[in-house]
Amino acid sequence: QVQLAESGGGVVPAGGSLKLSCVASGDTIGIPAMGWYRQTPGEAREMVAVFIINSGRTNYADSVKGRFTISRDNAKNTLYLQMNSLTPEDTAVYYCNAPYYTTEFWGQGTQVTVSS
Repeated sequence: QVQLAESGGGVVPAGGSLKLSCVASGDTIGIPAMGWYRQTPGEAREMVAVFIINSGRTNYADSVKGRFTISRDNAKNTLYLQMNSLTPEDTAVYYCNAPYYTTEFWGQGTQVTVSS
């Protein structure tokens, strides 16, 4: 079992920045990757960025490339998402995700609201 706890959401004006954090606890040894996803009402949850733990490789959605940076502090089992140059289109609930063998775990989500 893995538990994920996000923090760092809030309200920010367009052009501003926020940094999200996700602390993983439990059987973190079994996690091969961690990622950030986001969802707006009535829409499907979409991948924002993924971090492959063993290699450090990252993958980003086209809509956030060059503006968002995903990173992980292995010692703290914490995943980060630095979000810069935010736009109202980035407004969503952001979720932390961790695949785990044949299943996956999600955090409770943190709201990010970008005002125009």
